[in-house]
Amino acid sequence: MKPSPKEVVTPHPEIPIHVPEGMTPVEFFNSPANLRNLAEENGLFRTPENLLMYRKLIGHSVEFDTSIILDTSRKILDPLGRPVRRDQMERQAKRVWEKMTAILIDYMLEHYPDPEEHVILCGEASLDATWPLNKPGVPSIRMIHNHFIVFPMETLKSAKEADPNNVNLTDAGHNSLFLRHLSDVYLEFFEGLDLQILKAVSGDDVSLAVTGYPQGLPSWILVDGRARLHDKYFWYEYEQILLRFLDFYRTFFNLVSTGEERVPPEANFPNAVADILLGSTKFVRVARDLRERVIQDPQFANEIRWRPAYKQLLYRDDQGRLVVTISQNSVGNAITELLGIVVKREKNPLAYQAIEEALVNRLLDARERLIEADLGEPISTRHWPGNRFVRS
Repeated sequence: MKPSPKEVVTPHPEIPIHVPEGMTPVEFFNSPANLRNLAEENGLFRTPENLLMYRKLIGHSVEFDTSIILDTSRKILDPLGRPVRRDQMERQAKRVWEKMTAILIDYMLEHYPDPEEHVILCGEASLDATWPLNKPGVPSIRMIHNHFIVFPMETLKSAKEADPNNVNLTDAGHNSLFLRHLSDVYLEFFEGLDLQILKAVSGDDVSLAVTGYPQGLPSWILVDGRARLHDKYFWYEYEQILLRFLDFYRTFFNLVSTGEERVPPEANFPNAVADILLGSTKFVRVARDLRERVIQDPQFANEIRWRPAYKQLLYRDDQGRLVVTISQNSVGNAITELLGIVVKREKNPLAYQAIEEALVNRLLDARERLIEADLGEPISTRHWPGNRFVRS
């Protein structure tokens, strides 16, 4: 079978939310009222740090699909003031975030052990809080969140091919400014990281055979795989990749914005920024060319994301290895599209009802691991049909 991006159709039920007249859905979704509704309707587990595990009602997969969000809606009412990246979290919240993430990935690996049968992924997303509230593609929840998703391989193999020119697909060929124009310096900048647990590899070596993705992104294999998930040094290195990405993003767009070749004051790796990025004539030239286009073209200027937007992914490849990758975020692309999986969500209450109980029971099973780890308290969600999914 020739690798190609796939389009998966995923049903969802009626959404029991009333958007007040005069508000756009995106505006309402970022309100404290919606976030309260999220916990009441679909909440599974909450920690003292306000990390909330919940069911994705409009989800990616009907096999396994849940998220953890840092719910600061009762603490920070300004949606533009909420944490949208891991480096903005308080230390204790970050530690619990890492533990919850490791536990849920471990659960998926245990219950879906065969890479020939299931694709497993965990993806952290940030669309920066400075994006316009009514901009299409802005996340419905303006706080840092992590996705945990499983796709049956048979579903992907039988799915129709997605349009390879879909604007939401992120790969080396299109839709990523860094990889399209700056691939060499981008990858060189990441090569300078001093990592012991994560081993750099070519993206082609870890792409999924069914889709051929990811393409062209910097990638690292987690040495010793599952055994390292609970190792604090793995999470330290995982964060170093994000911090390196932030340096690249900030340096480039600071240069586009101001025209000044300078190391950003918040740079995590200032020497590497000065030597590799600002020392590259190509890096500087591409930024200056983009600067001129922003000045001349107002429509193009409106599409620029001046603050870092990224998706960092941990997934299992065809050989069963755990792989880390990171991508500049395109407008509107989903976390699954880094792996070439385009999800088409369709309102279909009857189809969702047929799979709902099995899906929720798998999420409740995963929640048991968090309860056992004594990280927080389960949430009894009274709104699921007849309480039949609620366990005491």
